[in-house]
Amino acid sequence: MKTEIAKTDSPNEWSRAVARALDLLDAGEVVALPTETVYGLAADALSTAAVAKIFETKERPRFDPLIVHLPERNWLPRIAKSSKLVETLIAKFWPGPLTVLLPKTELIPEIVTAGLATVAVRMSAHPIFARVARNFGRPLAAPSANRFGRISPTRAEHVLEELDGRIPFIVDGGATEHGVESTIVRPEGVGLTILRKGPITREQLEEFAEVRSETATGSRPDAPGQVASHYAPHTPLRIVEDISSVEVPHGQRYGALLWSSAPFSETFVESRRLSTTNDLREAAANLFRELRELDRAGLDCIVAEATPETGLGAAIMDRLRRATHHK
Repeated sequence: MKTEIAKTDSPNEWSRAVARALDLLDAGEVVALPTETVYGLAADALSTAAVAKIFETKERPRFDPLIVHLPERNWLPRIAKSSKLVETLIAKFWPGPLTVLLPKTELIPEIVTAGLATVAVRMSAHPIFARVARNFGRPLAAPSANRFGRISPTRAEHVLEELDGRIPFIVDGGATEHGVESTIVRPEGVGLTILRKGPITREQLEEFAEVRSETATGSRPDAPGQVASHYAPHTPLRIVEDISSVEVPHGQRYGALLWSSAPFSETFVESRRLSTTNDLREAAANLFRELRELDRAGLDCIVAEATPETGLGAAIMDRLRRATHHK
């Protein structure tokens, strides 16, 4: 299979890319689309055969459920059971990077939810994804457009690197805004449990409900984004508080992923900085790109400097910790 990449730099290119994506989705194919978080691998969420192609393409285990992206808010009662708290949350954060885990209706195929009684739902704010979803007129299942467990793609070239020859079409919408996957929450009465940290922070959610966090479960998740080993480079990765304390074994090539303003050190053959201004949003947006570049550098180890665990720093540290788990 030849993988085509469509640019969207002009209005005509934009329109042609959307039209081609819609034709492929209507034919039951998978296509890679930009979202505001990372690039997603989209297929018709109501078609078992189409969703099966997502699992096959990503080599994703069937026990790991998918997120369903709605074309319009009025689709929510058709696929899930809502509540007053949920309506408050989506009024504030949709469209945007908040995924809500809810009891599902019979409309959603079991393959989407890995046989679970719940479905993870969100609406993307990205103009390309939103237009495709709206014109398609049905929900789209769309996990990240990469091989299972690998670094999520934040640019079209990252998708091509992961899935060249496996998918027919990639819409190039440029770099994604947030750079980490959506926050996933499970409403429980008048409270919330954060199942995956993301761009919508704990501090933002606490304005609406009591919030608790649940750690990654391991091999059989009960929601998307809970597998303990995920977002991992091929190169082993470790996290340190003080980058200056790292000692590199003789003959080894180490790379550094820096958060602080510490100067680049000759200790490391490659160094990347997440933010030049200690901006957590900039750091999150750069995280997967910089990890991917270090992973290409032929290193023996990547050493990542810990970020603060407030705001978006919690999501960054969540991704780094999961990237240290190698199978």
